Amino acid sequence: MGEISNIIAGGDKNINKIKKYGKYPVIANSINKNGIVGYYDNEYRVKAPAVTVTGRGEIGHAVARFQNFTPIVRLLALSSKLDPIFLANSINKIRFFNESTGVPQLTKPQLSTYSIIIPSVEEQNNIGKLILLIEKYIHLHQRKLESFQFTYHEIIRRLFLKKAKWQQTKLSDLVTILDKNRKPVKKEDRLLGDTPYYGANGIQDYISGFTHKGEFILIAEDGANSLTEYPIYFVKGQIWVNNHAHVLKVNRDVSPLFLALALKQINYSKYTVGSSRNKLNLKDLENITIFIPDNNEQQKIGQFYSNYLNYLRINKKRIQYMKQFKQFLLQNMFI
Repeated sequence: MGEISNIIAGGDKNINKIKKYGKYPVIANSINKNGIVGYYDNEYRVKAPAVTVTGRGEIGHAVARFQNFTPIVRLLALSSKLDPIFLANSINKIRFFNESTGVPQLTKPQLSTYSIIIPSVEEQNNIGKLILLIEKYIHLHQRKLESFQFTYHEIIRRLFLKKAKWQQTKLSDLVTILDKNRKPVKKEDRLLGDTPYYGANGIQDYISGFTHKGEFILIAEDGANSLTEYPIYFVKGQIWVNNHAHVLKVNRDVSPLFLALALKQINYSKYTVGSSRNKLNLKDLENITIFIPDNNEQQKIGQFYSNYLNYLRINKKRIQYMKQFKQFLLQNMFI
């Protein structure tokens, strides 16, 4: 690697010059937010195109960069005549050996000793263009999905501003809670099958058999991974639920989809107890206040929610497929 590129090790951050927004990104040794921690207005250390490689923690994660930047905090930067996308993906195929027994590290001298196979310039460029095209497709659909989700949440927020005009009731008047049929199964005791096995935060596995059959709303009892986006799922068919999720069977005169959506608007910090592992007790669940519009409006809102969930599922699957396709190409191009 040292023969085909100029490797630069990241330095210290200039706290007097770094800004939240600016012209030239300052990139740290991280894979979160593309590693960008701020910007400098009038200076940079590495001229694009170039490739960055993480040198500490999750070592060897390479990214092609197309904007002049400054690497900091153990981030390595490579300037080369090779196509940057080809070079980044070639590096990502390397299995880096870590000699340290502590936090994994990849230094400039270590990186310089690794080798890659270099095809012709034309082939490099073609590979780079194809990968870039796929990455642009993925990015475009992710942005479209984010925009759609933002619009959806704004519509829902405005819909529920009208709740003062709706009928107020306790959740216990709207549902039958079927927790008595729940059954936890240790991982080593589960028989492989087609039934989704639900815990507090959704599907954990697929097993044989079922504890419930029909339409239900599942809501975390304890171990919820978020209080602001509390785990609530509308499910249909045969399911197996362990003892970490409440099971709600909705009464006939209420739209299950609407109720699932209404439950998602609740601030659960007022209802849960415990500091390290928040728990939503059965009595507190039953006493949650719900605002219900007339049946016709429930059905319309419920259908809107159903359409949103279907759109989300289809587009997440499309993005996942393209990521898998990209991975397949990389595995077969860089053998």
